[in-house]
Amino acid sequence: MGNLFYLIGPPGSGKRTVGLELSRQTGAMLMDNHIINDPVFAAFGADGGVLPPEIWTFTRRVREVVLAAVVAAPAELSHIFTNYLADLPGEAEAIDRFAALARQRGAGFVPVYLTCPAEELLRRMPLPERRARLKLNDPAALQAVLDKNGVLPVPEGMLSLDTSQLTPEQAAQAIARHAGLAV
Repeated sequence: MGNLFYLIGPPGSGKRTVGLELSRQTGAMLMDNHIINDPVFAAFGADGGVLPPEIWTFTRRVREVVLAAVVAAPAELSHIFTNYLADLPGEAEAIDRFAALARQRGAGFVPVYLTCPAEELLRRMPLPERRARLKLNDPAALQAVLDKNGVLPVPEGMLSLDTSQLTPEQAAQAIARHAGLAV
């Protein structure tokens, strides 16, 4: 039986970076949100700034196909998904949808919340790798997103890791241990 890891956190919290290390340590397939979103972002000419609202209609369609493929994948495979969830009505339901996906696969569900102080998130925005991956890379735009949408509070009982205090390797090891995996 595989696991479905769900890394949640604000932009710049290290979801992809920790996900890459978790993949390296566990063999899980990383399906970070930019694998799903980037083809659509590129089609719209996104450059890491604020995105037009209609873009999400297209990314949802891509996500549906990817999730269907994950359901059809061999049961022993593990997957890592990443996501930013705002503090808005309905956002927390994404956690339930991924928990249901894990149940459908017969996989363990390992939700993890990655936190990071706002000043560190802002510092990370202009890093070159963010621009190369079509990620939000303007500190002012991030501040506007956080001011408008906030960040979903850490759900009770969910593993929470502060990525400003841990290396990606340490964070991935903590997640693997939490899932009962020896790494």
